[in-house]
Amino acid sequence: MLAELTYRCPLHCVYCYNPVDFARQGDELTTAQWLRVLREARALGAVQCGFSGGEPLLRDDLEALVGEARALGYYTNLLTSGVGLTEGRAAALKAAGLDHIQLSFQDSTREMNDFLSHTKTFELKERVGRMLRAQGWPMVLNVVLHRLNIDHIERILGMAEALGVQYLELANTQYHSWAEVNRAHLLPSREQLRHAEAVTAAWRVRLQDRMKIYFVPADYHEGRPKKCMNGWGSVFLTVAPDGVALPCHTARMLPGLAFPSVLDHALDWIWRESEGFARYRGTAWMKEPCARCPEREIDLGGCRCQAFLLGGDPALADPVCPKSPHHGAVEQAVAQAQSGAGATRPIRFRDRANSLALSPTRCGPA
Repeated sequence: MLAELTYRCPLHCVYCYNPVDFARQGDELTTAQWLRVLREARALGAVQCGFSGGEPLLRDDLEALVGEARALGYYTNLLTSGVGLTEGRAAALKAAGLDHIQLSFQDSTREMNDFLSHTKTFELKERVGRMLRAQGWPMVLNVVLHRLNIDHIERILGMAEALGVQYLELANTQYHSWAEVNRAHLLPSREQLRHAEAVTAAWRVRLQDRMKIYFVPADYHEGRPKKCMNGWGSVFLTVAPDGVALPCHTARMLPGLAFPSVLDHALDWIWRESEGFARYRGTAWMKEPCARCPEREIDLGGCRCQAFLLGGDPALADPVCPKSPHHGAVEQAVAQAQSGAGATRPIRFRDRANSLALSPTRCGPA
């Protein structure tokens, strides 16, 4: 389970996966309501709980939620920008039983890190990284890759080594939410991606077992779709700050689906019975070319949000698949990235004013 505790965040990242209309979302669950959600999800069979946001450290009850999750038997992790993590809070989270913290950086340089997040946080993140090591947590670092930082891959890996990182996730941007709004600025060229993959492979050989490096490929350049959340409604559950339960953290953009709230229904019913979780589970919902594709059990049709954003219908084949009749939209985006001529409007940072101005669907270039 991913517990998205809040959409509030001190950062304004250009690729944020929070909904583009986050400023229109409802109130946050109370402490008591989150505690009930944790218990119901554990009874349902959830074994890992990620605390995310926005910035989850903005919740004063984070330590209490972590403590309850630990008591229930979850493996717990915190996904954070590091903003708000003092020595005192780190010690309290350690005492509550938090298993690990994943710290995000936007880049290896202060200038680009602070530009991409629209904040001055690079030195703070470095201090937090040292603090995590001092508390004895495994050092887990995440850097989202895109056109504006992927050429810095050598320095990013060097920064991770200097920080003593044990697990590094280099996650190529998935073009949903704010990243979809800014796709023309963010989608790298094939040459940039190949170079980053080659550099990463060389560092794996050099570091061997000292650092586990996970390079998450970019859908648009892969030529084949991935399972949506490893199977829609199969292994992954998100609870949004207002209590809406989702099979994918961006799924609430999809039209024609009713996603229930934990305020109105028990999680067991939501997972097993609700239309939102059942609609794209398995393969029975598929249209052609997916319905008779010999690989339908491998990719399960790909990403439903990508199908909607690029094709206008969540039930279509993921357009990153060459068999999709909408694959041309991906080819066009990649061609624009190759030419470097795709960006025709200013980059948009995640903030409340932009959130209120943007439509919740089909926000970026198609």
